[in-house]
Amino acid sequence: MPLASPLAALQREFLAGLQRDRPHTRLARYPGFAIHRSTMERAAIDALEANYPAVACLVGQAWFRSAAAAYAAEHPARDARLVVYGEWFPDFLAAAPVADELPYLVDVARLDRLWTESYIATDAPALTVDAVRTLPPEALGELAIVLHPATRFVSSAFPAFSIWQASRDGHAVGDDLIWEPQATRVTRPGLSVDSVLIDSASLAFLEACRGGTTLASVVDHVMRTHPSARADLLFAQLLTAGALAAA
Repeated sequence: MPLASPLAALQREFLAGLQRDRPHTRLARYPGFAIHRSTMERAAIDALEANYPAVACLVGQAWFRSAAAAYAAEHPARDARLVVYGEWFPDFLAAAPVADELPYLVDVARLDRLWTESYIATDAPALTVDAVRTLPPEALGELAIVLHPATRFVSSAFPAFSIWQASRDGHAVGDDLIWEPQATRVTRPGLSVDSVLIDSASLAFLEACRGGTTLASVVDHVMRTHPSARADLLFAQLLTAGALAAA
């Protein structure tokens, strides 16, 4: 069995010294090493602020960066791609006192996260209207329905989409905001992430698509839960949005 190289051992010790829960390594005892730990923590905080702009807008920069520092101490970055950092930040906020004062904040954070997930999702061909038109009518019901890798959706007991949309642009929500539940669909039909407000029937359609199934099964689910819905129009909307993947 080959011996571990001195360089690899040094790299592992260096990484261990950067973790707050393991501060007593040989390297970490050097005064100058604190600069490296501070740089890593600053990078994590900056990444969270970039990845959760709507949350930062709602709570203010000072509070956000304080919370981000606490999160970074508990969840140090494990991936050099900082665009993916902060997966558990919404759950972290749910346990913070601010969740009682701003009950919609966690759902806004989830929308920030879904935007990032859609942005970095795997590329895949979308199922198109033209492709569906080539199918014979008798085969349409057995068409495999799969969500595109960039498609995400979430429902909220609050008007989270309206709050998130305004906050992400750095604006306060208007006084005319109607406080009612909202659901959101996020996808990336091309190079840009697209986020839209959807109704409960659209949400039911998307929920039925999760895990992969046939178009007939999806339509059956939607009609049982929303008898007056136009499943054909809901399907067409998803095709146009590029929210479904080609099998």
